[in-house]
Amino acid sequence: MRTLVVVDAANVVGSVPDGWWKDRRGAAERLRDALVAYAEEGVAGHPGPVEVVLVVEGAARGVESVPGVRVESAPGSGDDHIVEVAAGAAGRPCLVVTADRELRRRVGEVGAECAGPRTVRAAPQGARGTARPAPSDPQVE
Repeated sequence: MRTLVVVDAANVVGSVPDGWWKDRRGAAERLRDALVAYAEEGVAGHPGPVEVVLVVEGAARGVESVPGVRVESAPGSGDDHIVEVAAGAAGRPCLVVTADRELRRRVGEVGAECAGPRTVRAAPQGARGTARPAPSDPQVE
């Protein structure tokens, strides 16, 4: 059963002060493109292949999906949409990537695991099905 990996685009993009605020849509597109490798390789504790969903909001709405990464534009609150996606995991493993404490609490209530932004900020390593362990990620808002 493939793990559903839901990525909070705003939170992950905002975790690195690289000028993302100048081009939010472009930053979301760069994150989307970086996530493609995780679809095949997996993320810490969840060997690939995994299903990757990138949830965007605000100025990043309208970013297109690419093979390996489904992009969903939140119609309102990105956090609310992430909770909906996690709740719809239909009994399979679900990992939400965010550092937002309140969002972590909410998705935990629907059975999802959580990991911080560093989980998807470095390229995955290892052979197919073996993801690199995530470093401890104390960066929680």
